[in-house]
Amino acid sequence: MIRRIRILTAFFAVLPCTAATYRFAAVWDGERRIDKACITIERGRIESVGTCPANAIDMSRYTAIPGLIDMHTHMTYVLNNPVSLPGRNAAVVHLARENALKTLQTGVTTVRDLGAQNYADIAMRDLIAGGLMKGPRMFVAGYGLLSSRGGATSPGAAGSVEEVIRVTGEQAKAGADWIKMYGSTGSGQNVSGDQTFTYEEMKAAVETAHKLGKRIAIHSYGPGGARDAVRAGTDTLEHATDMDAATIRHLADRKIWYVPTIDHNRYYADNIQLLGFAPGSLQGLNNFIERNLATAKLAFQAGVRFAMGSDAVRSMFGENTRELAWFVKAGMTPEQALKTATVNAAEALGMETRLGALKPGYEADLVAVEGDPLADIDVVIHRVRWVMKGGEVVVDNRAGAK
Repeated sequence: MIRRIRILTAFFAVLPCTAATYRFAAVWDGERRIDKACITIERGRIESVGTCPANAIDMSRYTAIPGLIDMHTHMTYVLNNPVSLPGRNAAVVHLARENALKTLQTGVTTVRDLGAQNYADIAMRDLIAGGLMKGPRMFVAGYGLLSSRGGATSPGAAGSVEEVIRVTGEQAKAGADWIKMYGSTGSGQNVSGDQTFTYEEMKAAVETAHKLGKRIAIHSYGPGGARDAVRAGTDTLEHATDMDAATIRHLADRKIWYVPTIDHNRYYADNIQLLGFAPGSLQGLNNFIERNLATAKLAFQAGVRFAMGSDAVRSMFGENTRELAWFVKAGMTPEQALKTATVNAAEALGMETRLGALKPGYEADLVAVEGDPLADIDVVIHRVRWVMKGGEVVVDNRAGAK
C-alpha cells in the first residue's frame, strides 16, 4: 500500500509554485465551450478558467482541450526489438522512449498500457513519474493473463481458476495498476477470435482484481469471449467484434467501458511489409476492420459507453488519436468522440476528479489545437500545436516557437 501511494504521488508530482495564465480563443473544458477564456496554472494544477488578466500569455490562435488519454497502448513493443530477453529492461525502455515522445506529440498525456514483457512497463512508468524520462503518465498492467491451454509459458500463463487467481495476484504484487486478460485469440495478423478462458476463469480474474483494488481489462476479438467477459463484470472490454444484441445490451446496462481499437488493424493493413505479415493477411485485416466498425455502430446506438484506445504498437505511436475518426464514422459527433479520449477515459481510469477536464483543481494537462475540435475531429487528430502535461510544456510546435 505504501508503494502504491508513493507511485500515485509521483504520477502527480508537484511543480514549482510559479503561476502562469494562458489566453485562448476558446476553451473546451470537457463539457462546454468557453470563448475567449484564460486558464491559470499553479503548482502543476489548474487554478482557474475564466476571465483574462492583461499579462496573460497569448495563445489566442488556439482552442484549448484537456490532455488526451489513450486507454490501450503497448509502449514497450518497439519495432525490431533485439533485446526482449529477461534482464534487459533498460535497453527496452531506452528504445521505447521514442514511442513516449511521439505519443506526447499527439496530445496524449496519459496512457493505459496493457501488457509488456519483463515488467518493462512498470519501469517505464516509474521513470516517467519520477521525472527521469519524458513521456505520458502511465497506468500499466505487467504481464497479461494468457491461457496455458494454448501453449503459453509466460509468467502470465494460467489454465485453471486457481492459476488465474494466483497470476492475477502476482501482477498486482509486482506493481501493476490494472489487470489484463486475453480472453480470446487475435493479435497482429491473426484476426481469429476463439475464446481462451472460461467464464469461471474470467469471473475469478475479475473478483481477484477487484479484491486487490485493481480494475481489469479483458481482450476478446470474438463474440464468445466478449459475452463471458461482460457476464464476469470486466471493467473494460477491448476490441470485441461481432457481439450479439444481448451482449451489447448487457454492456450498456452494466456500464462497462468499450474500447474497440478499430484503427490498430488499419495500421497493420497499412504496414504489412514493414511488420513482416503474410501477403494474404490484408483481406482478413480489412474484413475485421469492417466488422469492428459495424459492431461499434451498434454499440453506440445502444448507449454503450466508449473510451478511446489505439492499441498502438511498434511504429504506430504518433497515430494514437486516429481512432477518433472511426468513432465519428460510427455515428458520434466530434464532441462525443472527443469525450471518449477525455472525460470518459478519465472515468474509466477512476481519475475523473484529476484528469480529462479543464477545471480548477485538475492536473494541468492542456492541448492547444488549431481550429474548432467540436466541428471537425480532424483538428484533434492532425492540428495539435502545443501540449502541457502537469504544468510543464512538453510539446511546442507553434509557428515561430523555439
